Amino acid sequence: MAKILVHVTHGPESPTRASLAFLVAKAALDEGHTVSLFLAGDAAQLIRDSVLDSLSGLGTGRLREHFDALVAGSARFYVSGMSAKSRGVSEADLSGKPAEFAMPNVLIKLSLEHDRMFNY
Repeated sequence: MAKILVHVTHGPESPTRASLAFLVAKAALDEGHTVSLFLAGDAAQLIRDSVLDSLSGLGTGRLREHFDALVAGSARFYVSGMSAKSRGVSEADLSGKPAEFAMPNVLIKLSLEHDRMFNY
């Protein structure tokens, strides 16, 4: 199976795109692939429980359901440190989640380690 990286830059301002990114990541996981997500720009906010619990895309489902399935399937989340800082996302927002802050060089490293990369 392949290693899939989903690079997400759309956040709560674009609920359908944000939810679609998580849905595609979940579909890859369901197919047996290893999945990582890199949340950058406005997508850094998607790691917050308040956003996970409230965001739903048009025809793409509830973000919390996709997130929980991804966590259950051992997906890994990377949150842009610079994007998070400028949007007030803190360590507390990552607490208890398979997520870590990462700088752009980590995105480059991940893109080279994965077989395919999807952007939303």
